[in-house]
Amino acid sequence: MTTIEQAVSLFRGDCNCSQAILGTYGEELGLAPELACRIACGFGGGMRTADTCGAVTGALMVLGLRYGPAQCEDVDAKDQTYQLAAEFQQRFRSRNGSTICRELLGCDVSTDQGRQEAKEREVFDRICPGFVRDAAEILEQML
Repeated sequence: MTTIEQAVSLFRGDCNCSQAILGTYGEELGLAPELACRIACGFGGGMRTADTCGAVTGALMVLGLRYGPAQCEDVDAKDQTYQLAAEFQQRFRSRNGSTICRELLGCDVSTDQGRQEAKEREVFDRICPGFVRDAAEILEQML
């Protein structure tokens, strides 16, 4: 199974979108799977507010693990990570038209009504796996 397939498989299992991305790539970058699951939990569903897609936030965490500075005063590594984060978001936006969960899904999953609509339209089964796949494919090119 490729890492892209692993990310989609984790999402189709019990992981949210952010957990699926960080859980797939975190271990090879020194992050224990249990810790990745815990860290990324609150980022699914656009940080539970239908804002930035969890697959995107998970990918930004992966880029930080790979390229981010070990010391906050390492300005060069920080700048490189910021540039890579912007590039990732631009590439994801180019593929999907947005990085915002409610725009990607066409409903606001932070509300009861939006979650019901998402359930009825099966967006977590039909649409979200594609965003996880896209995030993983872009990461594969950037790592």
